[in-house]
Amino acid sequence: MSDTSAERRPAGELEASVLAALWAADGPRTALQVQQGLPMPLARTTVATILARLHEKGAVVRQRAGRGYAYSPAQDAHGLTARRMHHELDKDSDREVVLARFVSQLSPDDERVLRELLEAGDQ
Repeated sequence: MSDTSAERRPAGELEASVLAALWAADGPRTALQVQQGLPMPLARTTVATILARLHEKGAVVRQRAGRGYAYSPAQDAHGLTARRMHHELDKDSDREVVLARFVSQLSPDDERVLRELLEAGDQ
């Protein structure tokens, strides 16, 4: 199987597809099993590389399965999004400015939800 079409896709899109396949699975999956669950054709080696990168990023956990590994998502989709938000926040040295800009760009509904969550956390 050729990776020609995969080379044109952004890495984030491939990672998202692999994570979606893992979230849809009913348990840990090997690279071959993930490959078979993807909507697009990718070489098993490409899937294995993506899984290894996701493991390095902490997005998936792995356990020995024969001579290789079986992978599971480390978090659900919402947890991963929250983790990415924290990662982006950690990149900037002035967290207060970043948070202030983030909050100033929230919709009124999102601002209300955030206020409710913060108030619930104070209790």
